[in-house]
Amino acid sequence: MKRKKIVLAYSGGLDTSIILKWLQKKYNAEVIAYTANIGQKINKKKIIKNAKKLGVKKIIIENLKDIFVKDYVFPMIRGHAIYEGLYLLGTSIARPLIAKRQIATAKKFKAFAVSHGSTGKGNDQVRFELGYHYFDPKIKIIAPWRIWKLNSRTDLIKYAKKNKITIPKDKKGAPPFSVDDNLFHTSTEGKVLENPKNEAPEFIFQRTISPEKAPNKASYLTIGFKNGDASTVNGKKLSPGNLLQKLNFLAGKNGIGRVDLVENRFIGIKSRGIYETPGGTLLMIAHRAIESITLDKNTMHKKDEIMPKYAELIYNGYWYSKARFNFQKIVDLKRNRVT
Repeated sequence: MKRKKIVLAYSGGLDTSIILKWLQKKYNAEVIAYTANIGQKINKKKIIKNAKKLGVKKIIIENLKDIFVKDYVFPMIRGHAIYEGLYLLGTSIARPLIAKRQIATAKKFKAFAVSHGSTGKGNDQVRFELGYHYFDPKIKIIAPWRIWKLNSRTDLIKYAKKNKITIPKDKKGAPPFSVDDNLFHTSTEGKVLENPKNEAPEFIFQRTISPEKAPNKASYLTIGFKNGDASTVNGKKLSPGNLLQKLNFLAGKNGIGRVDLVENRFIGIKSRGIYETPGGTLLMIAHRAIESITLDKNTMHKKDEIMPKYAELIYNGYWYSKARFNFQKIVDLKRNRVT
């Protein structure tokens, strides 16, 4: 008799390795480890090694960097989406693509369920599951953090030791901070940041130099746009992924793109996050600048009018909703002029 299959969003780290083992034992299932490479720090050898140690036969690592920027980041930039006046939605925009590819993988291998490692206190559980539901309303969704009895870090460590799962050594800036990254941004939460009085320690920043240490002379660059999207940097045509990577480097070394805010989560709690979006900040400002030249007043003001709701839909996980699709039509109404 064939074992049931589950597609897990797998990072190769401790938490998702524990989830993987738990899924195997709880459901007597074959777990397919799925990793979307959207520009985060990724160690393919580590992912494959850790998954194989747990008996995984199917390990899928997809390079989605260009798709991520072209089909998700760029449309959001065209809409000038900013949540609560500061947040450029770097984590929010990544989840819909991962969910889409997880479902595609589940269909390919005829899996009965998909699973993610998001906790029951965050927004990501909603973002993943709305994406799953859009592409396959009938698939089973397993969210271990909401149903298992491993309710503390101590419980997780005990479970890992019992099941011979490798426990990495703690590093400065790693857990207990909660860190997320992709090609568009990085985010850091938890520990000392939970008290708004505490200044963010400098060592948590990954992509941006401190403004105090940035060069004292101006840096100049030219971003070229075609049909509303950035296509060149300093006259050189680049793929969407490489273009954003280039802008991340140029902006990061000039101390651009840091944000420190307390945001209102969809699930009803507040959370402080430290975000770095260097290239995205440049893109947002440059896009508004070229639209100020190429678009008429009514079109620009209409976009500004819908932006807060458009951004809120993305933040809350409704990327695939009819409302977001309708807003996108308004956003893109005259994008051919933005060149």
